[in-house]
Amino acid sequence: MQRLYDFLRRHPTWVDSFWAVVLFGLSCVSVTNLSGARNYHGSLFAGLTISAVLCVVVALRRRMPEAMLLVAVAMGLAQLVLDQQPVAADFAMLVIIFTVAADGARWASRVGLIGGLCAGTLAQTRWADHHASPLSTVAVAVFQTVPFALAWVLGDSLRTRRAYLAQLEERAARLEKEREAQAKVAVAAERARIARELHDVVAHNVSVMVVQADGAAYVLDTAPDQARKALETISGTGRQALAEMRRLLGVLRTGEHTEAGEYVPQPDVEQIDELVEQCRSAGLPVDFKVEGTPRPLPSGVELTAYRIVQEALTNTRKHGGPNAGASVRLVYFDDGLGLLVEDDGKGAPHELYEEGGADGQGHGLIGMRERVGMVGGTLDAGPRPGGGFRISALLPLKPAH
Repeated sequence: MQRLYDFLRRHPTWVDSFWAVVLFGLSCVSVTNLSGARNYHGSLFAGLTISAVLCVVVALRRRMPEAMLLVAVAMGLAQLVLDQQPVAADFAMLVIIFTVAADGARWASRVGLIGGLCAGTLAQTRWADHHASPLSTVAVAVFQTVPFALAWVLGDSLRTRRAYLAQLEERAARLEKEREAQAKVAVAAERARIARELHDVVAHNVSVMVVQADGAAYVLDTAPDQARKALETISGTGRQALAEMRRLLGVLRTGEHTEAGEYVPQPDVEQIDELVEQCRSAGLPVDFKVEGTPRPLPSGVELTAYRIVQEALTNTRKHGGPNAGASVRLVYFDDGLGLLVEDDGKGAPHELYEEGGADGQGHGLIGMRERVGMVGGTLDAGPRPGGGFRISALLPLKPAH
């Protein structure tokens, strides 16, 4: 049964042709009965011909609705001219009006509506019952007009419903594409955030470890105590790097349960002092001052401030030269947090802070700008007039919109 139903859905013209044949059989009986009546003035041949053409209209209504509407109008006019009284085949006019209202062009739908509203009146005018009262004639004309109006209303409602469903499907498809695009953007943003975190953790801690390892190798024979202290610093820095890497990997391991305290918390402003001490122990002189009244800050601002200082001091060790020194100023304003990190070294190459670096370099400054932009702040990085490098940032305490 389901196969038959699917077959009929795939071949609607065959279904319409079947009903057209049934309608033609009824029309033949109707025309034959009318031709035997005394008051019948039409031709049997003309009646059968018009009925056959109207049945063709039913058979081909879905394939060419506009053309079949014009054919039905022509057959209706032929009935009026040839004095062929209404027969069963005139049901095709209701069918074609419904079809053009549902699937046809707008002009065809309007023509069908106008023709349907006029059909009852024209029929009563052409084949009026002279013995009936005028009121009865008008009532019959209205009664004959109602089926045509209903056919058009049903067809137009079906058109509206189809358009509404198509709009819903289009909206659903558009929303699905937007969700996919938003998911891709979110994934890209998360990857960029993790990349910034990895860069900050690896670049800073590894640079400290490299400096300490070089120093330990240099004084290993002449000053074993200094070498031992450098190795302890390397060990502590490595543990800190592993702890932060473990925290980042914990973000990636969604769905896994971990024990409390396994991951270290996000760095904040209070840990800048520890960061400065770590740089000092690595051989970089750092002058650190805090101005204003310290107070709790949004976590995003605190993490951004810590990472900026961390990256700035890392760049000083990498590009400032052997005798470079640095200064860090942390200023609490009423509506923001100011950062100023300067060094008196030889400074970074021009392409690192202007173009983002070549051959994959310069990601630290790019990450700084991205972090500051995420909290709605401003960043200025470049060489100092008297030599060295300068990084200045202003982080607002209100979230960026």
